[in-house]
Amino acid sequence: MNKVMSRGTAHSRPRHRPPTRHDSRRPGGAPPRNPVRGRAATAPVTAVAQPRPTDLFADRLLAVLSGQRPVHWMLRHTAGRAYDELARLAERGPLRTRGTRPVVRDIGYYVPRVGALEVFARIAAGNHLRAMAFRLEQGPDRRWRCTAVELGPRPRRTPED
Repeated sequence: MNKVMSRGTAHSRPRHRPPTRHDSRRPGGAPPRNPVRGRAATAPVTAVAQPRPTDLFADRLLAVLSGQRPVHWMLRHTAGRAYDELARLAERGPLRTRGTRPVVRDIGYYVPRVGALEVFARIAAGNHLRAMAFRLEQGPDRRWRCTAVELGPRPRRTPED
């Protein structure tokens, strides 16, 4: 004897759990809504290393001085006369090269007082090295701002250039 079961019988699907999702667009099923649940206590949390302000500002200044970014990109990252100095330097395009992009080769810094850094960087532009110096000061909002920037003299051209 075949009996037709009604929805309310004991053999129907339990009501405390939603039906299984069958979506042809996602063969593996949808990702979990809260992937951390259940693993938060067992998996160690690793902190992502933050780049130092010296490295960030060297890259930012290099991007402006090589023409990869406009000068106004540094407006909120500068204070005092640094923006004017940067605009004057960038106008001449001192680190623009043909072919290879300039890169920061080495960085060093000196701490004259708490909340201030005097930084130097060696910039490789093709076969030439240039020197860049800048000062960073930390404001009351704990953000670093560039307060001065200088670039070493342009290297002399040699016959093999």
